[in-house]
Amino acid sequence: MGSGFVADYYLQTLPLHPQLELVGVMDRISDRSSKFAAFYNVPHIYDSLEEILKDPKVDIVLNLTNPSSHYEVSKACLEAGKHVYSEKPLAMEMSQAHELVNLAKQRGLYISSAPCSLLSETAQTVWKALRENQIGKVRLVYAEMDDGLVHKMPYSKWLNKLGTPWPYKDEFEVGCTLEHAGYYVTWLTAFFGPAEIVSAFSSCIIADKETDVKLDVNAPDFSVACIKFASGVVARLTCSIIAPHDHSLKIIGDEGVLGIDDAWFYGAQVYIRRSINIGHKRWEGIWKQSLPLAKKAPRLGYRGSHKMDFCRGVAEMASAIAQQRSPRLSAEFSLHNNELVLAIHNALETNCTYKMTTSFEPIEPMPWAKS
Repeated sequence: MGSGFVADYYLQTLPLHPQLELVGVMDRISDRSSKFAAFYNVPHIYDSLEEILKDPKVDIVLNLTNPSSHYEVSKACLEAGKHVYSEKPLAMEMSQAHELVNLAKQRGLYISSAPCSLLSETAQTVWKALRENQIGKVRLVYAEMDDGLVHKMPYSKWLNKLGTPWPYKDEFEVGCTLEHAGYYVTWLTAFFGPAEIVSAFSSCIIADKETDVKLDVNAPDFSVACIKFASGVVARLTCSIIAPHDHSLKIIGDEGVLGIDDAWFYGAQVYIRRSINIGHKRWEGIWKQSLPLAKKAPRLGYRGSHKMDFCRGVAEMASAIAQQRSPRLSAEFSLHNNELVLAIHNALETNCTYKMTTSFEPIEPMPWAKS
């Protein structure tokens, strides 16, 4: 459901998951769905969401509509007895997110939310190193999700493989936190357990993004949050479309720093930096050790600022349905992360301390990443 800019990345990684069969596509802009179906040889073009929901061949609806439509589309799918995998966020309001999760539970259905990068080779390798206590007791995490001055970039020329433009109006109006914070939020909650308290500040620093159309919403283009997890770990997460590009992660433990350079690359190298005492001085992080990935990352044939297997979350959900188990990106996990990201996003021009209300059961690592 939705064949816009991001749908192209899902289709380019679909061949990595032969257990998934794409039975059809639908978009409210009919020309876009027709072009999409022709390019990827999609067997059927649906005329409406209602037609999708009446099709008995459909088990999972992949909700790739814009964020403001996620709740409405996902709710209709659940009411029709379909499992749902939604692009982020699960919903724009927590009341809506709760309703979706409760509805799925009542109907015995699954609902999960992107991003699925927690299932990547890099994230699973970081998690494995933590379980093996390779840097000792973890104290602090620095996570960065900065993308540079995006409104000054030639974003009007950003086209996917089909020539569909990047939806800049929608992206700017949703804001960088709801769009991108989830890439690290999902990692941190999986690694360190549920968050308890969030102290956050967000701001729309540049209201005029110099677009050729008027923006109707001044959404945050910068946010920073300090998150206290039930495990005692504290993390600082920064997100912006202003500061120079930086997608790094540093996990600071008593015996070293575990880190990566970019969460958007499923095969990003994982390293440990260790410190040593020489004489009266301590030399921080001068001994760098690269860790082998828990599994070789797949070759992704598309160009872009990331190398991510977008269909991996859908495939994991399909496996969970077949095995009658909870998916790793469970409804409760998705709900908790949705609450955490909204707490940061909603701290607009305030220094907001927010106490989390949701939780989730511990998540299993991928089978190939277990120690």
